[in-house]
Amino acid sequence: MAATFATPSTVVGLGGSSVSPINTKALSSSFLKPTARAKNPLRVAGASGGRFTCFESNWLRRDLNVVGFGLIGWLAPSSIPAINGKSLTGLFFESIGTELAHFPTPPALTSQFWLWLVTWHLGLFICLTFGQIGFKGMTEDYFQK
Repeated sequence: MAATFATPSTVVGLGGSSVSPINTKALSSSFLKPTARAKNPLRVAGASGGRFTCFESNWLRRDLNVVGFGLIGWLAPSSIPAINGKSLTGLFFESIGTELAHFPTPPALTSQFWLWLVTWHLGLFICLTFGQIGFKGMTEDYFQK
């Protein structure tokens, strides 16, 4: 059965002609500049010291300053009592306590816990992302003219 898929076959409806590969010369134009083929860094001899990698070894460039300042930068505004006199952090922690009161039972899908969980963490991850962009951009002079 596998041998029938590996052999060239004819396409029904084309008069019995077999499908041939596209000729790239027929698709060229004198209006377009010839393009240089990009080298695959995985095939370049000696690239990355003989190891095959797609990214730098330190692509994340993790810095604990970003984590610390990002967490403080999110805790400060999320602790402002702006939602009916309560803060987002307070509502989130309060909902954790409410759900832990009936611990073996998981939170219901209609529980406010899920709203506060998603909102609080989304804000935290946005702060951490912008903190990483801003902090690393400043340390690497990305924003300088």
